[in-house]
Amino acid sequence: MLAIVAPGQGAQAPGFLSPWLTEPRFADRLNWLSVVSGLDLAHYGTEADAETIRDTAIAQPLLVASGLLVALELFPQPADGFRRTGVAAGHSVGEITAAAAVGVLSAEQAMVFVRERGRQMAAASAVRPTSMMAVVGGDPADVLAKLDAHGLTAANNNGSGQIVAAGTVEQLAALQADPPARARLIQLSVAGAFHTVHMEPAVAHLERLSRAITTHDPRTRLLSNADGQVVQSGREYLGRLVRQVANPVRWDRCLQTMADLGVTGLLELPPAGTLTGIAKRNLKGVELFSLNTPDQLPDAQEFVARHGDSANASPLSSTPSWMLVVSPGKGEFHVADGVAAGTSVPAGTPLGMVANLRDSVAVSMAHAGTITEWLVEDGDPVSPGQPLVRLYPSHDSAGVAQ
Repeated sequence: MLAIVAPGQGAQAPGFLSPWLTEPRFADRLNWLSVVSGLDLAHYGTEADAETIRDTAIAQPLLVASGLLVALELFPQPADGFRRTGVAAGHSVGEITAAAAVGVLSAEQAMVFVRERGRQMAAASAVRPTSMMAVVGGDPADVLAKLDAHGLTAANNNGSGQIVAAGTVEQLAALQADPPARARLIQLSVAGAFHTVHMEPAVAHLERLSRAITTHDPRTRLLSNADGQVVQSGREYLGRLVRQVANPVRWDRCLQTMADLGVTGLLELPPAGTLTGIAKRNLKGVELFSLNTPDQLPDAQEFVARHGDSANASPLSSTPSWMLVVSPGKGEFHVADGVAAGTSVPAGTPLGMVANLRDSVAVSMAHAGTITEWLVEDGDPVSPGQPLVRLYPSHDSAGVAQ
């Protein structure tokens, strides 16, 4: 099974787009996204220095645009990507890349959203000097205790061996003077305490903006940084994108879901290296591919062909006259009362619960419709993205699923 992942802020490096601009189609598309975002993305991706592209308002649109355009080089026909990709995910701002890549947002919507996200997070960061620091190694419990002692937030939990601390520069300096045992601290190239309460002003702005955005449900299993769950509703995923600005990234849980799904190959979009490095430590036996230059495309496409078996692709990629409700995670499924086959139910109706040792997650109807067939029974073990029930959606007068 193939996983496609998109990196977050801090992955950018001066000149990382230079090789891609030799491709005319890429250059033309980048020019269009530059107009949409109001930024000269070609300049920032080829000529600007490290300090310039460290600016949140520049880095975030640059990362999303590069990931989306390289995905189009990898899959010239988006439908090919839907058919071959088993699961998609993004780290932090990379979630916007992933959401657009699987059809939740258009490229233009994604660029406007990330432009506003970057601007608002930069403004929130300017209120008080804040930053982020990777804590590599050490006992996880000791690391979390030390962060708490210094008033810091574990803004990213990236799995075995890495937690990212975020807070004021004074709090981070105190951590440097009093580090966790057997841990190494690395200052990150970001200009704010992202995914913490310091970003709440940005959340309020994005929440208002999101009310005007039309979404589509993802065409591939799409994981959320909030909890690593498969999210089937485009509207819900957009709400998660908004809230995630001020809440921790649980990449460790995304990795666990990939392991539960049986991912065999993970390809990281440019600027690649960060997420494949994390996966190397956490997804043993999974083949990894860091895509950074166009001369790698033939090898990348061969990698996709090897791991992107259509039999393991998402069942969400093709649902022409009916819809599937899938499991958000791994566990045991328990069916709710009153939802037998043949029942017509409104959107939001509880269908059941997926429970495991860690937590319980409610499953509900994203759209109004008629339940046509249960694909699991009460008490069955289920995996992330596994189809639970088939339904025929209700449609409005325009033929749009309600």
